[in-house]
Amino acid sequence: MSRLGQSDRERIAALFDRHLEVGLHHGAQLAVYVDGEPVIDLAGGVTGPDDPEETRETRHILFSSTKPYAAVTLHSLVEEGKLEYDDRVVEHWPEFADEGTEKAEITVRQVLSHTAGLNRGEIDDRPDLWGDWDAVVERLEAMEPNFPPGEVPAYHALTFGWLVGELVRRVSDTPIERAAAERVFDPLGMDDTGIGLRDDEDDDVATLVGFEAFDRCRDPGEGLGDNAEVAAPFNDEAIHRAVIPAANGIGTAGDMARFYACLANGGELEGTRLLEPETVDRMTRLEAETDADGTIGREARFSLGFWNGGTTVAPYGSLSPEHAFGHAGLGSSVGWADPEEQIGFSYVTNGVREGSYEHVARVNALADAVRQALR
Repeated sequence: MSRLGQSDRERIAALFDRHLEVGLHHGAQLAVYVDGEPVIDLAGGVTGPDDPEETRETRHILFSSTKPYAAVTLHSLVEEGKLEYDDRVVEHWPEFADEGTEKAEITVRQVLSHTAGLNRGEIDDRPDLWGDWDAVVERLEAMEPNFPPGEVPAYHALTFGWLVGELVRRVSDTPIERAAAERVFDPLGMDDTGIGLRDDEDDDVATLVGFEAFDRCRDPGEGLGDNAEVAAPFNDEAIHRAVIPAANGIGTAGDMARFYACLANGGELEGTRLLEPETVDRMTRLEAETDADGTIGREARFSLGFWNGGTTVAPYGSLSPEHAFGHAGLGSSVGWADPEEQIGFSYVTNGVREGSYEHVARVNALADAVRQALR
């Protein structure tokens, strides 16, 4: 018998509907697993202004919620012995850096924990190149670290995915989009999720809209800038068809909640084992953290490809527990696992809001409703 009763589900659904009614976004999906079972799978609103109705199968751009998919693909290769976390990147990708340089000391662990120092470069501002994997890789090879490797937690907003993706390609001889499908999406039955669109897929991705701030009582502070401007390239079909493993995952909340339900259960769901429990434990241990005065401008606790809970801005509930882990994507999506409560949660919208305040507020309202119902 589910720990989430019918009245609880109705209250959560009413809150989900309220977000749509007050205009926080045009469309959204909410999916929750408890104890390995799907207990909530909602869709509402429309796929964009003047667009068709949202369904549970509507696919969305997931922004940085894509990162854990790429990371788990790499973790599966570590589990198979193809590489180790403390290997230097150059051991698998010789062109990455010249031996004897500071850059050559960057490790796989540092890439996964956002401490490699390659957090930002020319490629971040070149969406015209994002669809050319070889061009991206060449620019990563030419980049110099902004910080000494291993010393400064600095969020690798886009470079994370290409660094992880090229490592996957080098050690498995398989492009990241195919490796993620083979190692993560297909085994878990995540039929509506991929990293970018393939040539045989229609571009039916929900339209993103950058919303104005709705709280005029405080200054949201410096974040990612104008969300409408940042989101705009991600409505282009060329970006949908590119491979950007840090930012252009395309999928549903239902699939994402299933992914986190598996991780919350030690890497196994419904008889399918994605990772061993020891791997899940290693990849979700705290590796680096920073406060609001650091390079990110807000608190962050990084593990290997995930953001851990325990901060005021982690969107895993108002009292985000340290043992929770997951990831959010540019003011529009979030997924997380709580292994103690056995929760897999995902909330995906097509309304982009200020990531460290407005989006966290709406996500935490739903996360809190789920947590309170399970008390």
